[in-house]
Amino acid sequence: MTVPVRGVLFVCHANMCRSPLAAGIFIHLARQRGVADRFDVDSAGTWAAEGIAPHPLSVDAAQRHGIPVELLGARSRSIAPADLDRFGDIVVMDRRNLADIERLRRISAFGPVVGGSARLSLLRSFDQPRARGRDADVPDPVRGGPKQFEAAYAIIYAGCEALLERLLGMDAGPSA
Repeated sequence: MTVPVRGVLFVCHANMCRSPLAAGIFIHLARQRGVADRFDVDSAGTWAAEGIAPHPLSVDAAQRHGIPVELLGARSRSIAPADLDRFGDIVVMDRRNLADIERLRRISAFGPVVGGSARLSLLRSFDQPRARGRDADVPDPVRGGPKQFEAAYAIIYAGCEALLERLLGMDAGPSA
């Protein structure tokens, strides 16, 4: 039985720090488990300038943990309405990102917005399902130094591990 490819899009504000790091971590974990071919993974930002490279401190954090830099993606991009159909799962870093994407899904004055079948989730909901408020967010390290990026890495890694487990469990279906 062939398992269909599942689209996973990680989203933060500018697609420079958290979401590229999350995509890289997720792909790395999937490769370690031998299941990377089951996923179409990308990252985007709700307010991203197009074409910016991943933040150097995100790159440093990835490299310190043995994650190949190319897994973080080459350049930033903004989320597009078509992403809401292309990806089955859109995983956001914080509640503000979630609200921004939910606005994309609403009906406009001109009719239904294209795109909307994706499941939206906060990354921390996978490893910290009871987290509320700020505790449900992955803090944005952009104005911080290496310690803030390392803290963000640890949170993102835990969330990606739990997300991968959940998605692999969903693909397995009910046990016989």
